[in-house]
Amino acid sequence: MRYWRKPLDIDQVTVPHGRVVIIADRCKGCAFCVEYCPKDVLVMSEDFNRKGYHPPEVVKDGECVNCNLCEMICPDFAIFCVAAGDEEAAAAVAAQRVPEEEEEGGPN
Repeated sequence: MRYWRKPLDIDQVTVPHGRVVIIADRCKGCAFCVEYCPKDVLVMSEDFNRKGYHPPEVVKDGECVNCNLCEMICPDFAIFCVAAGDEEAAAAVAAQRVPEEEEEGGPN
């Protein structure tokens, strides 16, 4: 559909960009994030994490539109999006490790 005139605020509308951060040790390789990403930013990796699963990896880092669908669909809270300028928050959360009890299956 073509518009017969240009919107007045077209120069003020911008697409937000973000960065996807993956905590690979939490991932169980369900691939929900890969399937639901509207921009195909993620693919499944060939590498294994500590649990033995294939976590996703970012292939088109500049294409992320910060929609947070991957973050909402992830059952393990292993992926999240941050705004393009918020690198400190991304580094802080990505540096978190899985607690040893969770890694071994609990305190039993």
